[in-house]
Amino acid sequence: MDRWSRAIAAGRRPIKVCCIRDAEEIRVAADRGVAAVGLVGPMPSGPGVLSDEAITELVRRVPDGMLGVLLTSERTVAGVVAHRRRTGADAIQLTAPLPPSVLAALRAALPEVWLAAVVHVADDTAVERARAAAQVGADAVLLDSGRPASQELGGTGRVHDWAVSRRVVKTVSVPVILAGGLRSDNAREAWTRVEPAGLDVCTGLRPGSTRALDASHLERFLAALP
Repeated sequence: MDRWSRAIAAGRRPIKVCCIRDAEEIRVAADRGVAAVGLVGPMPSGPGVLSDEAITELVRRVPDGMLGVLLTSERTVAGVVAHRRRTGADAIQLTAPLPPSVLAALRAALPEVWLAAVVHVADDTAVERARAAAQVGADAVLLDSGRPASQELGGTGRVHDWAVSRRVVKTVSVPVILAGGLRSDNAREAWTRVEPAGLDVCTGLRPGSTRALDASHLERFLAALP
């Protein structure tokens, strides 16, 4: 059983709260029992970017049983391994799509690390790309709404085609986590239509200009789930 599945089996809610900014946001998420928090490394776009030094400190604040996930835009095995070494994270989400050969080599290089491969859903090719990622050793597949060709890798606040996402869930053998434009008013529909192993949310929990994590928004999001 992978670490995400173990966290859920231990009673944590199947939610990853992303774009975490500080220790207080980790506490807010942990107190509400979510399975994971996302710590965003340097990115070409998107909210919540932190320095490696800040991520290193926040990784230490993640409580036992919760995943502290480093989001990395590195595209090579050496780059991802070095990013992990600098931050000390034991869970990684790739935000750039990587070829299966690179994913397989990364799996071999980091056998102890929980590894989520991203698939940006634009059309039906997402199903085969997700299948390939699962076959070469990704612990989970995260479905998002980025546009890698234009260096947009996440935090878009945009929903993609959930019918394709559902086909991915029915096809792959590892947990599928759904991201992209999720909010308290569409979380239940996303959960029932796609049937993922979890939901990943960033901008939907961060109203206003400060983009701070809002505890009441998180509580409404959790309450919306079946």
